[in-house]
Amino acid sequence: MGAQRETMAGEPADKGLAGEPAGEDLGGERADEGLAGGSADGDLAGGSADGDLGGERPPAGPRVARSRWRGAAPRAVRLLRHEWSLAALGAVALAVLMTWPTLRHPASTIPQDTGDPTLQAWQVAWGGHALLTEPWNLWHSNTFFPERYTYAYSDTLLGYAPFGMFGAGPEAAVVRYNLLYVLVHALAFFGAYVLCRQLGAGRAGAAVAGAAFGYAPWKLAQAGHLHVLSMGGIALALAMLARGHGWSLRDGYRPERARPGWAVAGWLTAAWQVSIGFGIGLPFVYVLALLCLGTLAGYGISRWRRGVWPVFPRQLLVADLAGGLTFAAVTLLLAAPYFEVVARHPSGRRTVEQIAMFSPPLRGFLVAPPESWLWGERHAAAREGLGFAVEMTLLPGVVLVGLAAAGLFLSAWRIRHRVALAAAVLVSVALAAGSTLFGDGRPGYVTLMEHLPGWDALRTPGRLVLWTTLLLGVLAAGALTVRQEDARPVRWWQRPARLVLVVPLLLVLLEGVNRTPHAEVPPQPAALRGLTGPVLVLPSEGTREYHVMLWSTDGFPDLVNGGASFVPPSQDRLRAVSTAFPDPQAVAELRAAGIRTVVVLTSYVPGTVWQDVPGRPVSGPGVRVEQRSDGIVYHLE
Repeated sequence: MGAQRETMAGEPADKGLAGEPAGEDLGGERADEGLAGGSADGDLAGGSADGDLGGERPPAGPRVARSRWRGAAPRAVRLLRHEWSLAALGAVALAVLMTWPTLRHPASTIPQDTGDPTLQAWQVAWGGHALLTEPWNLWHSNTFFPERYTYAYSDTLLGYAPFGMFGAGPEAAVVRYNLLYVLVHALAFFGAYVLCRQLGAGRAGAAVAGAAFGYAPWKLAQAGHLHVLSMGGIALALAMLARGHGWSLRDGYRPERARPGWAVAGWLTAAWQVSIGFGIGLPFVYVLALLCLGTLAGYGISRWRRGVWPVFPRQLLVADLAGGLTFAAVTLLLAAPYFEVVARHPSGRRTVEQIAMFSPPLRGFLVAPPESWLWGERHAAAREGLGFAVEMTLLPGVVLVGLAAAGLFLSAWRIRHRVALAAAVLVSVALAAGSTLFGDGRPGYVTLMEHLPGWDALRTPGRLVLWTTLLLGVLAAGALTVRQEDARPVRWWQRPARLVLVVPLLLVLLEGVNRTPHAEVPPQPAALRGLTGPVLVLPSEGTREYHVMLWSTDGFPDLVNGGASFVPPSQDRLRAVSTAFPDPQAVAELRAAGIRTVVVLTSYVPGTVWQDVPGRPVSGPGVRVEQRSDGIVYHLE
């Protein structure tokens, strides 16, 4: 019809994510089409509809269905063949491979250990259960009875609550966790890939950045921390915001490429990222704030130099105001329960001494964790001198660092952008070093802790290495992308040479190959099935608390049990009382606290302060004892 074919985003179909050809790989391959690619047909059948109401009616029955199918099938094929569809599917397939054997026994094993992962499996399950049943009580979980706001005792993973709406019980919670564990790796790869493509990198460079962000060696030490691994939304939100504002490293700000819808999507994705947890989300909030201030400063400088304000589409301004306010509102609403917890339990506030315990030395950025297949044994001696190796083995990847260093001298990015990226890498390393920088973290992490709201809730500075990894990935992507003006048409005999671009990708992935153990999840004891709360489960200590939380997904009865980075006074007191159970005085105090059931898991009490409880006589009135195969249930009637 003579009209130019357009993508779903309204751009010409031969343009890349940045709005124009996004540059070429070292082999000279151009970027794929726009976000949706292809063209939209005039109607479902691919032809034009007769607008005359009195005209001939279209054929009915199977012929219409076949016609519609003929029009829909090519569109589906084009969508599946598009770069972003292939990147997403490839990211998932790669995640299954790189996290194997997570999905070999998804209902009975869990990555790393049965500590934090079982806690987080409960968190996802509780979020879904609460939103389906009593959303007004979301923050008052079934654990740590009789305390309030207990869901905010740790990072909540609330953004995964929709997953928690499917299935019930401990086994479903474990399967759900394992699926999320695989998907967060896929999202990290995909997010970094599309971010670098938006910035103007070729496919090879973007793939290397995605592989580094998804499978950096330091992430292997965090296999038991789903909230730390859940960082793909950061890169994806930045990609959407850059696209929405028509900005790339290649071409700078191009207002004609602005897409307000993408800007809104970026702000919403950022809000979702924060909803997963503030441990990773809070630094992201401040990064977005700095980017906004930098944008305003850039506009001011342009106004001063040119005498006029740069063009800023009105629709984009409205989109930013709506998206930004939504992001701010979500952040504040999610922060309110945490401030309430700190007000109720001041002992939960982090101190400089606690930060020092988790602050890595600078050499920690060159050391890999033992879970690394390639570097684990080779770095064993280096790890011995680290006080808390899990949080201090922060190697982003030897190949990644080498490619990023090359990107400082040979890159598709402009020199000023390379310098800015290198400076940002140094800042991120300085902050990730915590209190070891300059001896006391001032200026640095401790300074932020003393002046930025909420920063004192973060106790593990080393996790900021995720920003180091992302920035190094962008530098590396520039090194693997040629300048547009240097691009040359690729001859047929030159195409096999492009296979060399696979080598950096394979080397980066090789450093991410894991030796992560997969532990058997303790099955739910029969003594805990079908109980109504409030319940106290003995023994009540250590990692077993996380197991009890996981088992409580069978009906979510109120529990005294619960695990967090601090112990509320009420739980401490009830634990002390329970050591004398079933002494009449202990029964009276537990009953006065509202507890109606005490369960003693006989196979777990040996070696604990509760090991004599099963053999003690019940002398007080109103206590009914029920023997079960693996425990004793005391009903305090």
